[in-house]
Amino acid sequence: MKELNAVRSKVDVFEEYSRRLDDLSELSRMAIEEGEQGILSECEAEIRSLSEAIEKSLVEASFHEDYDQNNAILSIHPGAGGTESCDWAAMLYRMYLRWAEASGYVTEELDRLPGEEAGIKSVTFLVKGPYGYGKLRGEAGVHRLVRISPFDASARRHTSFASVEVMPEVEDEVTVEIRDEDLKIDTYRSSGAGGQHVNVTDSAVRITHLPTGIVVTCQKERSQIKNRATAMKILRSRIYERMIRERAETLQEIQGEKKEIAWGSQIRSYVLQPYTLVKDHRTNVERGDVQRVLDGDLDAFINATVQWRLRGGEG
Repeated sequence: MKELNAVRSKVDVFEEYSRRLDDLSELSRMAIEEGEQGILSECEAEIRSLSEAIEKSLVEASFHEDYDQNNAILSIHPGAGGTESCDWAAMLYRMYLRWAEASGYVTEELDRLPGEEAGIKSVTFLVKGPYGYGKLRGEAGVHRLVRISPFDASARRHTSFASVEVMPEVEDEVTVEIRDEDLKIDTYRSSGAGGQHVNVTDSAVRITHLPTGIVVTCQKERSQIKNRATAMKILRSRIYERMIRERAETLQEIQGEKKEIAWGSQIRSYVLQPYTLVKDHRTNVERGDVQRVLDGDLDAFINATVQWRLRGGEG
């Protein structure tokens, strides 16, 4: 039924676009015949809007891998560099939140650890909506920032790194075997802003999956039970994402190919000094308006990465 509904949805979209195109064609013909320049201008604006919608649908129609249509779970971690990298991680978090909001997605913060002076030490959040994982999976990797540091009194140029991890939110019916004896569960007191906001009970949860070494934490809720449930959801998704990656690596070995794994590699650079440029190193897509990109204008990069993946990850 889930697959049937997905196909029906695509057919409905196609029929809606066909209807709009027929209406625009007829309206444009009448406007030209009667010399109605105002109506013709409206038709041109509607055609541009329709073209953008069709392009978006073509990207979504290209998704064919398991769980491309699922929600996405993103985790952002700063690299070496202390406060500078923590601030960069926070900037990336804001960028993805802005993109999600502009794209009609709903976000939910699952876990967040603030930096000591600024920014964040880590954050995990959910992006809810159709094809969230399919669109965002290409964002996994290391993101590089070059700028004049606001934390350097000498105003020197700094390079910062932060890693983005992207996983599909897997549903309960997906078979991911997690045995109780393979889990180490620790509880601790949640960090907070101080005063009355500090949680006085050991409600935060840290779960370690011993066979893989995967560690997840959650301290969002005051309830230990709720935090444990959220942590298990993240753990399930991370184990599944690891299974996907290992399966892909095995397939590459069988095929005799050796491709660079996205996680842990630099995929995109954001340069604010001495010039302004955002460049994706896989697709070679570039944008000069860095601030607009940091404000969430990511579609050019996301769409290009989707096509790059469809070509087998070749540049």
